[in-house]
Amino acid sequence: MSDKKEAKPSKPLSLGGGAAKLELKPKAADASLVRQKFSHGRTKAVTVEVKPKKRLTPTGGTATAAPATVAPAAASPAAAAKPARTLGIVPPRTGAAAAPAAKPVEAPRPTLDRRDGRQGIALRALTDEEKQSRLRALEDARKDAVVARQRAVVDAEKRAVDEKKHQAEREEREKRTAEEEARKKSEVDAKKKAEEQVQKRIANAPPASVAARRAAELLEPEAPEPKRFGVPAPKRPVLQPRRDAPRRRAGGGKIDVQRALAGDDDVKVRSVAAMRRANERQRKRELGLEDDDDGKIVREVTIPETITVQELASRMAVRSADVIKSLMKMGVMATINQPIDADTAELIVSEFGHTFKRVTEADIEIGMEGVEDTPEQMLPRPPVVTVMGHVDHGKTSLLDALRETDVVAKEAGGITQHIGAYQVTLPSGAKITFLDTPGHEAFTAMRARGAKVTDIVVLVVAADDGIMPQTIEAIHHAKAAKVPLIVAINKIDKPAADSARVRQELLQHEVQVEEFGGDVLAVEVSAKMKTNLDKLEEGILLQSEVLELKANPARAASGTVVEARLEQGRGPVATMLVLRGTLKPGDILVAGNEWGRVRRMLDDHGHTLTSAGPAMPVEVIGLQGTPSAGDDFVVVENETRARQIAEFRQRRARQNVISGGARSSLEQMIKDIKEGVAKELPVLIKGDVQGSVEAIAGALKRLGTDNVAVRILHQGVGGINESDVTLAKASNALIIGFNVRANPQARDMAKRDKVDIRYYSIIYNVTDDVKNLMAGLLSPTYHERFLGNAEIRQVFRITKTGTVAGCYVTDGAVKRGAKVRLLRDNVVIHEGSLKTLKRFKDEVREVKQGFECGMAFENYDDIKVGDTIECFEVEQVAGVL
Repeated sequence: MSDKKEAKPSKPLSLGGGAAKLELKPKAADASLVRQKFSHGRTKAVTVEVKPKKRLTPTGGTATAAPATVAPAAASPAAAAKPARTLGIVPPRTGAAAAPAAKPVEAPRPTLDRRDGRQGIALRALTDEEKQSRLRALEDARKDAVVARQRAVVDAEKRAVDEKKHQAEREEREKRTAEEEARKKSEVDAKKKAEEQVQKRIANAPPASVAARRAAELLEPEAPEPKRFGVPAPKRPVLQPRRDAPRRRAGGGKIDVQRALAGDDDVKVRSVAAMRRANERQRKRELGLEDDDDGKIVREVTIPETITVQELASRMAVRSADVIKSLMKMGVMATINQPIDADTAELIVSEFGHTFKRVTEADIEIGMEGVEDTPEQMLPRPPVVTVMGHVDHGKTSLLDALRETDVVAKEAGGITQHIGAYQVTLPSGAKITFLDTPGHEAFTAMRARGAKVTDIVVLVVAADDGIMPQTIEAIHHAKAAKVPLIVAINKIDKPAADSARVRQELLQHEVQVEEFGGDVLAVEVSAKMKTNLDKLEEGILLQSEVLELKANPARAASGTVVEARLEQGRGPVATMLVLRGTLKPGDILVAGNEWGRVRRMLDDHGHTLTSAGPAMPVEVIGLQGTPSAGDDFVVVENETRARQIAEFRQRRARQNVISGGARSSLEQMIKDIKEGVAKELPVLIKGDVQGSVEAIAGALKRLGTDNVAVRILHQGVGGINESDVTLAKASNALIIGFNVRANPQARDMAKRDKVDIRYYSIIYNVTDDVKNLMAGLLSPTYHERFLGNAEIRQVFRITKTGTVAGCYVTDGAVKRGAKVRLLRDNVVIHEGSLKTLKRFKDEVREVKQGFECGMAFENYDDIKVGDTIECFEVEQVAGVL
């Protein structure tokens, strides 16, 4: 018999007693077994309850949801066999007899269109809308099934790829583990073998050997590892963190209440953008659009002259540590902020598989000039004529006669010391642009600049003076510029004028005029009487027509700076000659090392202009600084590029000055060591215009010699200020002001610090004064003048006096205080001065030829009979340049 009690059938729940009871019978349900699938091939069997399908009943209800009925006391066998699925509710009795059971309310019967022979159920016909709905449902179900099958295929392929990857990783780990174990085993074996050999050598060594005892102490085996239950405790493996494992919390694992409430675990996770990129790469790999090995992007890396390691890594989109490792492999130890040269950066870029592009700072000037003009864009322009010649030959007077002005009266000393630009409009409407250059020898650079930008050179020669040095220099400038030459023979109204002699002298310098069969036009003019000025203008226009001068006015302006100065209240003012294009107010231009915006433009008469076309000289106001005369100017598109170009040119000029100064200082030092110390005159030059300052500096440098030279500390345009005085005080320099003055503060400072400031308005005076100052720095020279000879005929030894020579003057005279030499057999054995000169017993100043005297030397007594005494004087002569 079984110990377990037999399970009794559960009694149905009832509400009250009697014939009709409220009963809850157990529910019958169908069950089935379903196998559920998970990732990595795992499955699980799950029992699922199946809900019975609903069926239509003849009464219009359903088999699973029948209306409540009254269960009779005696049920039929069929009813007892099939358990009821409904809950019968019997109302309580009222009185002796029970109330008749309530009949269920019947639902309205549907219209019967056809009949089902198997069950006898009347079904209605489906409408078109219902049919279409069912067809759409079936189609959607088929599509969903296709999508599900495709997804299942993709999941299976992905699982296969993952399984293959995991298998490869497992094999790799097993391989590494085996290699590590083999390596450890080999190390252990080698260590044991070495220890055995050492122990054997120690055992064979004498017991008293100190070395053996020390070796035994040093090679004493390590203490045995602690044992647990008689077995050595296993070593805990050192687990290396995985790369994708979350990092430890910053701060040593400490956590506060705020971080705990915020739920911040300090776990670094990949960003959303990184996840998107990874998903995109995975999708491309699945579609075969990208290969895992060749997925790196090749970039074009721009390499300047110097670049930091961090900037190079950023441009290659790699880590800075990788770049530093590559540099270390090349033997270059560099930090992340250390600059490297372009060649090293090029090797690094090539090593990482990228392409490179070398650029320099000078590349910013590329494209400034713009595109070349086409012949269709070229239009005629006025000619640019440069008037050149010797000083005081009437160049400015000739221009005054053409322009009907009086510029000569404003020039200091009656000579031109500035380069001027003017435009003359003839009665016929034609225009000619004239450039007036100085004739003094110091203004060679101005004449060279004038010949550089000119189209025609007018050589002015005085008929009464002929060819002079600066006239020859002007001829050379014209030939070097390869421009046509027109000779204007001026001052023909003077009585001593001889035009034929001028033409004859021009032949000596390869200038052949038309009267002698050449191609050079010669015009006899008089600026004072205004004679033949129209012929000169006609010759200039004829020559310009032959040259076919053209330019494109419909483009950005460009040209050259003729002159520049600094005016009080207006700032830097530059006289510019536009060579092509049209210059307008508001244009941004770069002139040499300076840049600025054109605020205002003036012509040579001081009138405001709204535009300046080709071959027109203008005065421009608005530059940031004073450019150098002869610099080119170009209009650029924006201020940013103009500022960058100007800063680059300033850095380049500063580097050139530093390198040139260092080189010249080194050369000068070597020269001083070889030839002795040379003296220098430090000078600081300030002038009214850039051209005059340049001319003065060049003239002063040419005054230098091997013994003394001029060192120009600073040269600039504008008045003398406090900084100039401070620099001059620190260097003990002379300040030269040419047509400028010092402000009151600088004047007071110079008076207090005793700084010499000299003002000039004529360049002749500057060169003369500086030349005299340089001559004063020269060391004086000494010349020896012979006085006479005396022959020693007897030597006297006198107590308290020393040795005295009795001499006879054979030539010239002997003077007291003069220098003497003692000659023995025509060899100088002593040179010094006389101690005493006596005639008998008296001291005398001079003993002439034919007389006897007594002489004694300072600190020298070795004299003998027959020696000769030579007497001479030394004269000091001031040095001259």
